[in-house]
Order: sequence, then structure tokens, then C-alpha cells
Amino acid sequence: MPALKLHDTLTRTDRETTPLDGKTLRFYCCGPTVYGPAHIGNFRTFVAQDVMRRVVEASGTATLHVRNITDVDDKTIRDSQKAGQTLTDFTQGWTQKFHTDCAALNLLPPHIEPSAVAHIPQQVAMIEKLVSGGHAYAAADGSVYFRVSSFKDYGRLSHLEDRELRLGASEAASATDSDEYTKDSLTDFALWKARKPEDGENFWPSPWGEGRPGWHLECSAMILEYLGEDFDLHSGGVDLIFPHHENEIAQSCCSTHGHFAHHWMHVAHLMVDGGKMSKSIGNLYTLADLAARGYTAAEVRYVLISGHYRAPLNFTMHSLDSARQALQKLAKADKALAALSPALPEAKSAGPFDDAWTTLLNDLNVPGAMGSIFGTLNKLKPAALSAEEAAAARSGLHFMLGAMGIVLPPVAEDAVADVPADIQAKAQQRWDAKQAKDWAAADVLRKELEAAGWLIKDSKEGFTVVPK
Repeated sequence: MPALKLHDTLTRTDRETTPLDGKTLRFYCCGPTVYGPAHIGNFRTFVAQDVMRRVVEASGTATLHVRNITDVDDKTIRDSQKAGQTLTDFTQGWTQKFHTDCAALNLLPPHIEPSAVAHIPQQVAMIEKLVSGGHAYAAADGSVYFRVSSFKDYGRLSHLEDRELRLGASEAASATDSDEYTKDSLTDFALWKARKPEDGENFWPSPWGEGRPGWHLECSAMILEYLGEDFDLHSGGVDLIFPHHENEIAQSCCSTHGHFAHHWMHVAHLMVDGGKMSKSIGNLYTLADLAARGYTAAEVRYVLISGHYRAPLNFTMHSLDSARQALQKLAKADKALAALSPALPEAKSAGPFDDAWTTLLNDLNVPGAMGSIFGTLNKLKPAALSAEEAAAARSGLHFMLGAMGIVLPPVAEDAVADVPADIQAKAQQRWDAKQAKDWAAADVLRKELEAAGWLIKDSKEGFTVVPK
């Protein structure tokens, strides 16, 4: 079976996800910082990674999925003390909440889920190697910094010039506790942070004094522990490319003889109502927030995969309504096929949905694959199918649904089926284009809808699709 071709951030090309050992695709995903509930912006990345893993496994390749838990950093320490809890009790509570949300969204659990606190000895050992190799140095207060100038390839992932790297480092320093006065260079970053009074009892011993690891170090240490010096793929949100992933590359390559990650997958931002998510304006939604509005986790997942993972996705309440309608159409199609072939054969291939599978293998093109699925369903005439044909169609449909992690809801008795789901999806794309002020794209989609026999009626709140 063909392999998934996935865009590589480092080379800026689409490459096959072929395991280095020819057997198992070993990959690492940057996990959550557990100081509060994860929001749908966080979950867009985790859901895209889940689809990637499912597609790789559906194509016949085994995986080894490692995703960390960040349970010590400035935020976890600060908020645990505000809550009057130990760091361990505080982070374990939010870790459990994260796991509950992951299960609701039908995310496959990682095979290994290490925590930062549990791997502090490995982080200290990596710092010692970097210091002895001249890639890191201790400051007077006991903090240890990575010397960026010692790694000539720094910036290769983000493709930034030296001036941009310095500007980015300055912004990163101002956004956290400022330590530029103890570093040799503005671009250098902390591997070990010396103990401060505000850390309370959250500190550990090291050769440089009491303190705690810098945030960037944990991923490198845990990758080395579970995936080794060379592994297949690393993934995270686009906001992690610089400086987090650049720093991972530098400290890992300088403390080992390996190449580190051979493939990089990054997921674009999620917008809400055409703008940036922000807690201050009240559009930073969690699963619990959306459940209170009557939406299911399955509908949220459908929305989160409805746009290409490398393009910003605009989340609206109307998109959830569209997801509900699309899931109902899929459920009704499955029910119609099941009436002809009640026993569901094992889903081993896409069958009549092979075009959708081919599309999905092309850089995880979920929206294209979904469009193809609905197109095939519109062409299928259950009344004209034999039991064998219906069984093959239902098996292929479930193969595709499984590859995308879509769980079908019960068929609602009053489900609206007047507007085909592919038309509704295209209308949603047009609305999203309008919200993003991409008037040309919106106009093209409008004309395509009109050519298909449908008109769009816009309002301030959303749109309605009506026959032409």
C-alpha cells in the first residue's frame, strides 16, 4: 500500500513517511503544559497528529508515538502555588483532564507519555555533555546556558537570518523571566535555571546548584531516552518552530552524534470568528465550553480536521452546525448500506473510496478526501447495489472514517438531508474565505455553488444554503 507523503518543514518538500528501520515510524509530538484545560487551538495540533498516525497505520506501517507532558515550568509552578497545591497534585489533576478530553476526541493514546519531572536526571546528564563539549556554560548565579554560536546550523529549520534570530530571542526573553544580563549572548537560551524564591519547594539538585531545567531541554532528553539519536519524525504547532524546535535541534545535535529528526510536521494556527483566539475576548474555547452549548466532541473533531493542517483554520459556531449535518449524512449513508449488508467486513481497504484514500495520502488532505467521500456517496444508489457491493462500500467507508478518526453519531429521525453535505462544506469554505477577506476565493466558490444549483443567503451570524 502506498505511503503517506507529508510536507517537511526543514526541506520544504513533500516526502514519504518511510521508517528509517523499514518497520516502525518512530515519531515525537510536543505535548501539553498541564496548568489548565487544553483549548481547541491546542487540540487542532493533537487531532492533526492523530490523523497522521492513523493514516500511517492504515497504510500498513507500525508506529511508535511518544508525546511528553510538561509538568514543570514557570506556569505550572506559579499556578500550583496560587491553587495551594503541590506541583505534583496540581499537574496530575490537569493531566487527567487532558486525557479525558483526548478520549472524547477519539485521539489514540501515545505509546509512551513521559513527563518532564520524571526525567530530570536525563536532562542534567545532557547538560553535562553540552558543558564538557564547550556548547554550554554556567553563569554566576548557577544557571546554565546553551551557546548558540557553537552550533553553525542554528536556524536551519525556521530559515531565519541572524538578525531575525536575535530579534526573536529578544522577544522570547521579554515574554518570560528576563535573563539577558547573565548570558554571554542574547540568542543563548537556558538549559538550567537557578533556584529563585518564587519557585518555592520546586527545585532539584545539579552540579551547578539547585534549580530546574529550562523548558526546551525536556523534549531533547526524552527523545534521546525513547527514540534515540536519530528518529523519523517530529511534530508540533507552527508556533514551536522558533525558538523551541530550533533549540531542540541545537542541543540534541551538540550532545550526541545523531541527526535528530529526519522529518518535521507543523500544524497551522486555529482562528476563531476570523481572529486570533484570546482569553481576554472570551473566544478561547475548551471542549467543556462547547459541550455547554450543545456540541459533541465528535463534531468538534470534524471541524478541526475540516481544513488542511498547514493552513490556518477559522472556527465558528456555524462550522459546528455544518459538522453536525455532515456527520448525519455519513451516518445515514452507513445505515442505508447496513440495511443491505448488516455484517460489517473488516475494513482493510478504501474500496470504492479509493480516490479519497489517494487524496488523503497526499499531505493529509482531509478536506479533499471528505469531498471525494461525499461525491462517491452521492453516486452510490443503495437500491441498485447487491449485498456484496453494499458490504464493500460500507467496509471502504469505515476504512476512511477510521483513518480520520471519525465516529458516527446515531441517525437523528429529523436529520435534515435537503442540502448535500458536500455543498454545505463548500458553502462553509466560502464563508471562511469571506471571514478571512479572501474575496476572490469566496467569489469562485459562490459561482461553483450556483453552477451546482445552490444559492447562498448571508446574514451577520452566518449563511443559509437554498436551492437555486
